[in-house]
Amino acid sequence: MYELKAAYEDIASKKGSESFLAYAFTIPCFEFKWHYHPEYELTLITRGKGKRLVGDSYENFEAGDLVLLGPNLPHTWTSDETKNKTVSAVVIQFSKDFIQRFLELKEFAEVAALLASADRGLFFPNAKVDSGELKRLPALAGVEKITLLLLILQKLVVQKHKKLSSEYFHIVKGEETERRINKICQYIQIHSAERVTLEQVATLVHLSRSAFSKFFKRATGKTFSDYVNDIRIGNSCFMLCESDKAISEIAYETGFESLTYFNRVFLKKKGVTPKVFRLSFKNQLNQDWPAVV
Repeated sequence: MYELKAAYEDIASKKGSESFLAYAFTIPCFEFKWHYHPEYELTLITRGKGKRLVGDSYENFEAGDLVLLGPNLPHTWTSDETKNKTVSAVVIQFSKDFIQRFLELKEFAEVAALLASADRGLFFPNAKVDSGELKRLPALAGVEKITLLLLILQKLVVQKHKKLSSEYFHIVKGEETERRINKICQYIQIHSAERVTLEQVATLVHLSRSAFSKFFKRATGKTFSDYVNDIRIGNSCFMLCESDKAISEIAYETGFESLTYFNRVFLKKKGVTPKVFRLSFKNQLNQDWPAVV
């Protein structure tokens, strides 16, 4: 796991004279950097797989992952460094002020509705959007660059999508709050397979048990135990898809103390049992459909 840095990303200073940012990059791995910014962001993962965190959503991702984020929504993609392999992505970031001049036109009413619904993050499974257009955008300039962005957004309007963060997640700003939440989330990420108690984590940020519970619920929209279970279920989904380990073994390796409790939490979170989830994934592979977790 990598040390978390400052939570705020200053995009305005990076774009210079450009109307918006569009760039592609290739790196050894996606580091865990929980951050936010006031701009909209459209991200396409072109290589790599790992975990995607958006608000209180914690899911697997793989190449082809396409996500649209609203302003100030905390997020990160994270992956383990793999020898002799790299990860890559295309990222487009644009401000409210830039896009608003177009949204005022009636022809962009559907795009305006799409962006409004991105406040919790939107994932586009099996999006029928030409990835070549997204990859080409960083190399363009001027009117051509703006025109292609608007075209991409218009194409997303008709694509099937799902909201990522729950309606209970609330964005809590403030330097001290961000420092505490980053420290807590990083600790849970590292130790989720172990016995993690509320008292342990409360001590990390120098809060009493009751004060911590209130703080964490206000900051994330979830109870501490529910958040830990989200992390563990996310890890178990990855293991169910990527290994042939017994379900009971996966339950214990991801931090659940009993198979019964694991099955109950998994069913509540995913709507299916671990066994059905694994079978569904394998069936999707056989039909050449990408798995969506």
